[in-house]
Amino acid sequence: MASTSHLLRSLRVLRRMRSAWDLERRFSVSAKHCSYTLTPPQVNSILKANEFSFKVPEFDGKNLSSVMGFDSNQLPANAPVEDRRSAATFLQTRGMLMGVFDGHAGCACAQALSERLFYYIAVALLPHDTLQELENAVESGRMVHPLLQWHKHPHDYFNRETQALYFSSLRTFWQELLDLGSPGDQPSVPEALTSAFKRLDNDISLEAQVGNPNAFLHYWLLRVAFSGATACVAHVDGKDLHIANAGDCRAVLGVQEPDGSFSALTLSSDHNAQNEDEVGRLRREHPPSEKKTVVRQDRLLGLLMPFRAFGDVKFKWSIELQKRVLESGPDALHENEHTKFIPPNYHTPPYLTAEPEITHHRLRPQDRFLVIGSDGLWETLHRQEVVRVVGQYLTGVHQQQPITVGGYRVTLGQMQGLLLERKARVSSTFEDQNSATHLIRHAVGNNEFGTVDHERLSKMLSLPEELARMYRDDITIIVAQFNPHVIGGRS
Repeated sequence: MASTSHLLRSLRVLRRMRSAWDLERRFSVSAKHCSYTLTPPQVNSILKANEFSFKVPEFDGKNLSSVMGFDSNQLPANAPVEDRRSAATFLQTRGMLMGVFDGHAGCACAQALSERLFYYIAVALLPHDTLQELENAVESGRMVHPLLQWHKHPHDYFNRETQALYFSSLRTFWQELLDLGSPGDQPSVPEALTSAFKRLDNDISLEAQVGNPNAFLHYWLLRVAFSGATACVAHVDGKDLHIANAGDCRAVLGVQEPDGSFSALTLSSDHNAQNEDEVGRLRREHPPSEKKTVVRQDRLLGLLMPFRAFGDVKFKWSIELQKRVLESGPDALHENEHTKFIPPNYHTPPYLTAEPEITHHRLRPQDRFLVIGSDGLWETLHRQEVVRVVGQYLTGVHQQQPITVGGYRVTLGQMQGLLLERKARVSSTFEDQNSATHLIRHAVGNNEFGTVDHERLSKMLSLPEELARMYRDDITIIVAQFNPHVIGGRS
């Protein structure tokens, strides 16, 4: 099954490259008169522009958290980039939240998730008594203690004009949790994650329907709702690791084997046409007459690749509601092509859900790191290769296995080149100060032998905007490193 999935991803990449060839010919004449070669410092500057690292502070010389810290990075292909990422410490428990959000039809929905989803999760995780204290403080105008300590790159931002509205929706959520719960209630993590995902998606939909007297805010709320985003979120508290996934981002655990090598343990399922369970779920949720149309050409209604996502109200609202909201919306919204049509064979909405699939894993000392990545990463590297690259980077030990060249015939000169590349790969490990950056270097620059080719990396990073998106997607990565001493010492 894993090899079939990898083959399908490889075919998707090949189709993307094949479709790029025609477009590339348009640039061939101008390319002859300009150089695509970037120097190593220029390559590094591009790769490191969005990197961020956080180390969990130590107390009395000890790190008491099961998470030692994390590295993250992002390499755009779209302009502007449609991916987002977030990381924060939940101050109630000192657990950590980390998430990757892959936007489509624009960046608005992914941006909203990066700002809002962790607050919804935090509120859903709070005991009933603490929620009541929070509501009492807000009601009386007293200072409210923060729920989250954010760990953000300087380029990551909050949309200030939406904060009052976002807070109002969040408060309504916790008020309803208070009404539904009882003193002493403590929600489970899976329940809280599911509740937060579904409630935020519902709020995104309602806010767009209600509108706003502020013209800019009204336009923004509609953009958020009509664009979409998938989400993969990790919650780590002690030995308990929960993954909440909706869409085709992915979480993979790096496990160190007794011989020092690393193996991959996938902790999320892709919600797309390659997942037979997802296809079955969709068909069960709609009449037998739609069996052949609900998934066409490996896409939802022949249009959308992920089968779970936030926003994307074109696949959730009735036709009547879509028309009413669009007619009352600002003219600027109609400039977006994706709002102008109703999906074909659109009979029994909703076709799309943001309900996450929850995975729980009890951390062990051999579980060394977690990689959360948008599908731009997994399209270019197999999960086992991802874990190998990160594992070797973090340990600084390169398994000096014999060089294999698959079915290729190589000359002595080519073999010498492979040996030199291996040497360069070792040095590049120390060149990168961030494991996510190191992983992106491999994802973009890998050649057919599985090593980083500087010439290929240079060309891929210097492609014009029109071509870059044809060769690869936005790539966003978070690599969280676990503390085996803390994990091994906990009961």
